[in-house]
Amino acid sequence: MERRPTNVPRDRFDFAHAPAASDQSFENALAKARGGERLTVADGIELLATGTDREGIDAERKALVLEAADRRRAETVGDEVTFVANLNNNVTTACNTGCLFCNFKDPAGDFEAEGPAPETGATADADHGFTKTPAESRRIVRDAVERGIYEVTSVSGLHPAFALHDEHREILEAAGGPNYKPAERYRTDPGTYVEQMEAMAVDGVHVHSMTPEEAYHACRGTDWSYEEVYRTLREAGLDSVPGTAAEILVDEVRKVICPEKIDSGEWVRAMEAAAAVGLDVTATVMYGHVDNEAHRAMHLDAVRDLQDRTGAITEFVPLSFVHRNTPLNEEGLVTSGATRDEDELMIAVSRLYLDNVEHVQSSWVKYGDELGLKMLSCGADDFMGTILSEEITKRAGGDYGEFRSFEEYVDMITAVGRVPVERSTDYRTRRVVDPDADPIGPALGPKADGTPLTEAPPAPADD
Repeated sequence: MERRPTNVPRDRFDFAHAPAASDQSFENALAKARGGERLTVADGIELLATGTDREGIDAERKALVLEAADRRRAETVGDEVTFVANLNNNVTTACNTGCLFCNFKDPAGDFEAEGPAPETGATADADHGFTKTPAESRRIVRDAVERGIYEVTSVSGLHPAFALHDEHREILEAAGGPNYKPAERYRTDPGTYVEQMEAMAVDGVHVHSMTPEEAYHACRGTDWSYEEVYRTLREAGLDSVPGTAAEILVDEVRKVICPEKIDSGEWVRAMEAAAAVGLDVTATVMYGHVDNEAHRAMHLDAVRDLQDRTGAITEFVPLSFVHRNTPLNEEGLVTSGATRDEDELMIAVSRLYLDNVEHVQSSWVKYGDELGLKMLSCGADDFMGTILSEEITKRAGGDYGEFRSFEEYVDMITAVGRVPVERSTDYRTRRVVDPDADPIGPALGPKADGTPLTEAPPAPADD
């Protein structure tokens, strides 16, 4: 049988968790997956590795895993492929967390009024940092809603001046921190999290924002619970929470790639809190760096357990690590991201392992069109959204675009024999799109009328 290499740096790190050889267990794991039995972490490792009894990816075994996942997808959600009309409005790149997998952030000191002035036009040129005021966020979102979008996703750096609201700002000023500097120190005041939520919650748009890491930042220096934070933000206009900042929910990996970030337990507690106050959440995995198949399977297990307890996860999003412009690559800790085999197996095993999460997303921003479409036969059923502006993957060295029209979606999805479906963020509202319609555009938004959603350059931010 053909064996293909993986990108797992098994010998570089002294991890306690790693795939261990086990005779004939791949066949057992595959049989359980085909039969719809709930998989264990050991089963997940076998499927992700196509067997621990030998090195590398076995092409024939991989095909069997993909086939099982595609069959499960068809049984669970049928042949519909969903997508959403959305905008990314990331508020700031200022951050002091120092995650080694990230090139989105810029040192927060660069944004101070007495620091070196970055070039202008930041939102149009993601090589430079930016901060948007609440007024700018409102203008950007309102313009996008007028054009037909109905979801705004906002994930930002941990700007030291950010506070939950004015009361939180007063507490941080009185205590001198932690990780706080007054807004007057910076060229642009990002406002508070509440002000940003209120600014983006315009004209009935769905606001998808405040990761667990941001929620932690929004209550630092206090004894407030995550429930209090998310309840306050929901009242300000927050509708659902992106489960990013998860990376790999195994702390020995997090200590390498994001040592200053919240640990896996904090991430889970924040997600539980968001669900407890009535917010839908998503969940992600960011793989293909220093992690191995054991870590990936353990991550899937943590997500499945969370869903068992909350039922709040609307979709699972595997994110393939883009390595080129990241500190992990610059410091020689990695030399590439995941292989195509690993990407396909991550999607497939996610579908098979997460028996309580209905939707698995294929990220065309990470995979590109060809592989992104292939993932729709590996277990995925959602194909992201129109995006309009994407900065995080682009700054890490990603090769793929920032905008996808509805017409492109329909053409690609029908070309692979599937049914194109426009959906709401929470998947509760859906519309089958007629491929013969003219024109083809979003129809679910508060100001969407079925006309094409055209790309337009985003408004520049002050920084």
